[in-house]
Amino acid sequence: MNVQNIGEQGLLKCLQAFCPADIVGDDGAVLQVKPGRSLVVTTDVLVDGVHFSDRTTDPTDVGWRAAVANLSDLAAMGAIPLGITVGLGVPGTLSVDWVEQLYQGLFACLQQYETPIVGGDVVRSPVITVSITAFGEVEPDRIIRRGTAQPGQAIVTTGVHGASRAGLELLLHPDQCQSLHVSDRTTLIHAHQRPTPRLDVLPILWAILNPSQPPPSPPTSPLTGMDSSDGLADAVIQICRASHVGARIDRRQIPLPAALTQWVSQEQAWQWALYGGEDFELVLCLPLAMAQQLVTQLGEGARIIGTTTAESEVWLVDSSNTYPDERLTLEQGFQHFSEGSK
Repeated sequence: MNVQNIGEQGLLKCLQAFCPADIVGDDGAVLQVKPGRSLVVTTDVLVDGVHFSDRTTDPTDVGWRAAVANLSDLAAMGAIPLGITVGLGVPGTLSVDWVEQLYQGLFACLQQYETPIVGGDVVRSPVITVSITAFGEVEPDRIIRRGTAQPGQAIVTTGVHGASRAGLELLLHPDQCQSLHVSDRTTLIHAHQRPTPRLDVLPILWAILNPSQPPPSPPTSPLTGMDSSDGLADAVIQICRASHVGARIDRRQIPLPAALTQWVSQEQAWQWALYGGEDFELVLCLPLAMAQQLVTQLGEGARIIGTTTAESEVWLVDSSNTYPDERLTLEQGFQHFSEGSK
């Protein structure tokens, strides 16, 4: 059975089963925001052939990844999710089963964070497009922004980088590296197909910022950060540009998946970590003592990778002096409308 066989209303009836009955059905969703809270809204669009492909991602995983992309943006702002809306564009010949599997993936991910699908829209499109708008709430003094970093702060990443890019490579070329242990292959592929938004970091961060004060006390200093959905290098550069600071990143401190350096060269592993994207970790700038506490509490994978500077450039340096310093730029990563992008 195809989408055109059941029509728009038939498809909407199928999809409303994934939404709370008391919220959907009107022209807009009504979400209650508590007094003293700010509403955070973020939108992310996934397009078939650009962000996903049936070569690497089944429809359930497409739904999961679409949810994570938006939940990660909320986490990067310090916000707790309230709900999402889904704008879905599909060809009429697409099977209803494919669409239902997409929503099953969305639902499975969102359930873990008690986040409902509260509405959306369905249209005919020559290419599958999934556009999600996510809503979250945060106390005004706990909003994490990109433009508040100060020179001399520690730069923290909450987990390893390069795993998603490595998983994609294994999916595209399954015959590669047959010597890689099955469990390592599975771990890397899972990192690409089923990533995790780092909403779990937020309560730990609040406790460190206000150790003797219960919520909702404000943090002791402005919070700076974003997620690394477009790559670790992109996150650091975007923060530095917005904050009018520079940075020195030690390549030896970039946390890599253990399996990665067993498979590819150290240089390739760093390249994927810096520019591969879709690892969905948080990159934060904090006073050194707080950064050390955060890394200790988060455990394996979390790392202080560098320091912000008063300069305007971002440099990749090598504490072992094996590699020369390298200036990092956005042009080295993926850009949607660059000459080399699809």
